[in-house]
This record gives sequence, structure tokens and C-alpha cells, in this order.
Amino acid sequence: MNKASAPGPNVIGATGGSGTRVIASIVRSAGMFIGTDLNAYEDAVEFGGFSDRWINTYVEAGQAPAPEVTDSMAAELRQLVANHCSTMPADASSWGWKEPRSIYLLPFFDDEFQGFRFLHVVRDGRDMAFSDNQQQLMKHGPVVLEGRVSRRKPIRSIALWNRVNLMAAEFGERALGARYLLVRFEDLCADPAVTVGRIYDFFGLDGDVSAAAAEVRAPKGLGRWRERRKGLVEALERQGEPALRRFGYL
Repeated sequence: MNKASAPGPNVIGATGGSGTRVIASIVRSAGMFIGTDLNAYEDAVEFGGFSDRWINTYVEAGQAPAPEVTDSMAAELRQLVANHCSTMPADASSWGWKEPRSIYLLPFFDDEFQGFRFLHVVRDGRDMAFSDNQQQLMKHGPVVLEGRVSRRKPIRSIALWNRVNLMAAEFGERALGARYLLVRFEDLCADPAVTVGRIYDFFGLDGDVSAAAAEVRAPKGLGRWRERRKGLVEALERQGEPALRRFGYL
């Protein structure tokens, strides 16, 4: 499907509030085109609309909807990509987008794009449970969780974090291989230069690592779960244990 002259698409995704905005800025500064119709978080607006229209249908079908559904998705995506790339400058080193909810559609994007690469950003699910950004939980929680989880918002939040990130990591490692990169937000904050270097190498970008790393700032809310009640944190850890362990948080 890729009609653009530059390599791509390079896609950045995560569960909401994981810190993808700074990564979008990092790759854009190195010449990667991520679009011109962006919101304040540097999300590609049109791809956000695509997510709104299709994620629940796609997930509810076990990521294997009927052919007529995937045909409709593909037709819309072709037009969306054409619009997205129509403003790409001739000197762009590569192209892609940052829309966190792309994480729900990885098998579809991999089927549609020969050069698809996915940067998976993860932040500690205990932090995520207390984030003000619970848009994904509100929009997709009923489908992803299928009503099997406590109604308490922090518990539901980490349950969604657990399931979505595990699904992405399993697909990325199994199906994408070298076209998949996992980055922990905490590692970006602790050692920006090393993590920025990994991102640039993954996307084939020739950027100023030191300059990009200097723009990284750990947010005040990093590690906020440590200030919460012990009992609630323990409940979160029980609910999110598989992903917390897999990603090195336990």
C-alpha cells in the first residue's frame, strides 16, 4: 500500500498516557515525517478518527473480522495514507505517524504495509492506573475487558494496560521481529541518550542524539503509584502482574 517515496510507515503506539508525545518530537527532529494535521499531543488526527471507527469492531472480532470489514478498513486506510503523505516534503527521510491506539491494530497494519515498523512505548501500569488520561479505557474497555474485571477505575485501567500491551508485545516479537521495538518510558527518562539512539537506529534516522536527549524531561507524575495506598497498589499488581513482570516492573 505504501505509495510514498520515503521508507515507511514507522508507527508509534501505546496505551494512553505512556509518553509518546516526546518520542514523536524526537523522531520529527531527525527528519521523519509524521504528518501536518496533528493535535496538541502530536497525534495524527485522521488516524485517530480511523481508530475511533474501527478498533472496537476489530478487537471484538478477535483481530480477524470478516473479509468485507477488512476490505472496508483497507479502502479507507489507502485514502487516509494518501492524504497523510500529500504534504510530505521531498527531503523526508521516512514517514509514519504517532497515534497511540495503533497498538490495537497491529496485525491489520502488518498485512497492509510491507515496510511496517512499530515502536511500542510502555510505561509502568501502576502509574497508568492513576493517569488522568483514561480515554482508551472509556472507548475500548468494554470490548477489550468484556465485563470480566472490577468496576473500580484503577483496576480496570491496569487490566486494559496488561492485556493490550501483552498482545502487542507477543505479536511484535513473533510476527514483526526486527521491525518491532519496545521502549520503556522510564528508560527514556533515566538515560535519554541511549534510548534516543535506539529509536534512531530502529527507524534508520540520522538525528542529533544529544540535542534530542536534552529535550527529555521526566514528568512530575512518574512513579506516582508509590504515593497510593498499599492495599490498592497490591490489588493493581495482582491484576497487572503478567505485564508488570514481562516489562520489568516487578
